[in-house]
Amino acid sequence: MGAISERLTLKAGALEVELVPQIGGSVSSLRWCGIDLMRRLSDPDREAGNVLGVAMFPMTPYANRIAGNAFDFAAKRWQVLPNNPPEKFNVHGSGWQHAWAVMDAEAASATLSLDITAGAEPYSYRATQAFAVSEGGLSVTMTLTNTGPVSLPFGFGLHPWFDRDPDVTLQFSARRFYLEEPDGISGDPVTLPPELDFAEDRPLPNGWRNNDCGGWAGKATIRFPTRGAGLRIAADPIFKHLMFYADPTKPYFCVEPQTNASGAFNRGRWDDPGEGIIVLAAGESAAGTVSFMPFALEP
Repeated sequence: MGAISERLTLKAGALEVELVPQIGGSVSSLRWCGIDLMRRLSDPDREAGNVLGVAMFPMTPYANRIAGNAFDFAAKRWQVLPNNPPEKFNVHGSGWQHAWAVMDAEAASATLSLDITAGAEPYSYRATQAFAVSEGGLSVTMTLTNTGPVSLPFGFGLHPWFDRDPDVTLQFSARRFYLEEPDGISGDPVTLPPELDFAEDRPLPNGWRNNDCGGWAGKATIRFPTRGAGLRIAADPIFKHLMFYADPTKPYFCVEPQTNASGAFNRGRWDDPGEGIIVLAAGESAAGTVSFMPFALEP
C-alpha cells in the first residue's frame, strides 16, 4: 500500500475513534478522555500504510491461520495463498490487506465495505463494518455475505492491539485452551489449567502466549492502572473464541474476538458448534457485533 492520508474521525462525548479505511478498513486510534485505550497508529506506519501498525483491523473471511494453505470441504481441496511473509501460511484471510470503501459517514457513525471476487483463492464475499460511537463506547457490527456460487466455510473477527503497560491486567472467562504448534498453528484443545485462567483479573503472563481460548463467555476487561482507565469488550454469542497474543518482548498484546476456532478449517469439523465455523450458501450472510466500552478506574 502506498502513502495514506484518508481518515475518518467519529466522536461522542469523551470518546474519539479514528478510522483509516484504506489501511485494511482499520481503526487507527480509540481515545477516551484523552487516553489511548488501543495502540495508536504511528505517523510512520500511517504514511507507509502499514496495517500491522493499526489499533484494530478486521479478520475476514476467516480468522487465524490455515495450515498448509489448504483445506478440504465438500469433497474438494481449496487452496489459499501465503499472505504475510516470512510466515508460510495464510493468516486472517484477505480483508485486512485491502482498502475498504466508505459507504456512509456521520459525526458518530460510519460504514465501510469490501467486495472481493475469487481469483487465485476460492472466496468471493462482501464484508461490511458498521461503526457507531456513543458516550458509552464503540460498537462494530460485522456482516459477511457469500457472493460466490457455492457454499463455503466462513468466519470473521476483530484484531485489536493494546499497549502493554507494566501494570496492565486482563480478565475473561473461557473453557478451553488450544495448544500452539509450530508456525503459529493451533493444536489440540485442553481443559483450561489454573495458570492460563483469566477468570479473575490478573497481569499478563511473563512467557509467550499465542493461543485460542475456546468457549469464550463473550466478555473481557482490560485495565490500565497508570492511565486511570479500562476497556470492557462485549461480543455477540456468534463470537465463540478469543485469541490471546502476548509476547513479553513486545510493547503490545492482542485479545481478538472471533467466530471460528483457530485451526478449525484444517480440522474439518464443519458441524461442530464449538469450532464456530459458519457455512454460508451462495447469497447467505452472517453478522455479529463487538462493543468496546471505556471506564474510569478508582484512584
